[in-house]
Amino acid sequence: MTFTLTVEERAILDTVSEFAAEEFAPHAVEWDQTKHFPVDVLRKAAAMGMGAVYVREDVGGSGLRRVDAVRIFERLASGCPSMAAYLSIHNMVAWMIDTYGTDEQRHQWLPDLATMEHLGSYCLTEPGAGSDAAALTTRAVRDGDELVLTGVKQFISGAGSSDVYVVMARTGEPGPAGITAVIVPGDADGLSFGANEQKMGWNAMPTRQVILDGVRVPVANVLGGFGNGFRIAMNGLNGGRLNIAACSLGGAQTALDKSLTYVAERSAFGAPLSERETIQHTVAEMRIQIEAARAFLWRAAEALDEDAPDKIMLCAAAKRFVTETGYQVVDTALQLHGGYGYLTEYGIEKILRDLRVHRILEGTNEIMRMVVARSMIKSA
Repeated sequence: MTFTLTVEERAILDTVSEFAAEEFAPHAVEWDQTKHFPVDVLRKAAAMGMGAVYVREDVGGSGLRRVDAVRIFERLASGCPSMAAYLSIHNMVAWMIDTYGTDEQRHQWLPDLATMEHLGSYCLTEPGAGSDAAALTTRAVRDGDELVLTGVKQFISGAGSSDVYVVMARTGEPGPAGITAVIVPGDADGLSFGANEQKMGWNAMPTRQVILDGVRVPVANVLGGFGNGFRIAMNGLNGGRLNIAACSLGGAQTALDKSLTYVAERSAFGAPLSERETIQHTVAEMRIQIEAARAFLWRAAEALDEDAPDKIMLCAAAKRFVTETGYQVVDTALQLHGGYGYLTEYGIEKILRDLRVHRILEGTNEIMRMVVARSMIKSA
């Protein structure tokens, strides 16, 4: 791959950066404090093609590559990691329908998802099935031309505000082969939501339980055929892991940029902090870590674009490396700011709180190490 962007690629990223700086960054702290979910601003992002980044163009998508997507999500996260992360989740839902849906499903659901007139949520995790996703117990029982869904999903981003839910439910035997993906509309009878979770970060994004109490949907809402839900979920997570890593990278870059401004303006013992060798070494190491993480992320995104044999391993490895690197860079930025870094108005502590969950979701980083290890052992 080349690291030199084309004129068109630069133009796209400049536009995204400008949007993040104007529409996300000035409001990010306030949204976090008031737990405001800015749907109107998300729809502005969708009007620029960010509601369906790698969905085909015939249903309103932008038709871009995964390597384009990680660059876009990094720039979005420079303004607000939590809003960029929700856009990533919404895009995962749209991609699943675009990739595995019938032509009728694609044209029914995707145009409104692309504009974000309808918001999407992805429902895999359950109260008793986190990392062991194949152990999920939500059931979908066939009754004539309908499926009846019963169960509870946990930690669902956008729940209660979304209009489309891709739900992983058990339709057959225990284990992965018995899981089916089902599209559930947000206004379905029997669908309800728990209280908005009180979280460490991602406060601008609602997170609730999704409760399915005899929810009936047409069998036509099965996505990708019976028994293929686990495969769909795992394939969706490959891209989701890259996107969430990109959100960590964007947050880290913003924290570094803020740090460079701070150490240039702040003086101690008669000289700007930026003139001290220890400070110079610290910011240099932050930049080195960001560059290494970005290169790794682009490498994994290209592997996903090319359907490379090692794509799953690379997506897991990049997610582990980039999310932990990003968090450490932001933690260092907070330390450089001293007591001011601990204050809300400087924005660093908010980025730190937002990025912490990236090491947990889309597969914990412990699970990412397992994925990499299994790939290594299998190919040895």
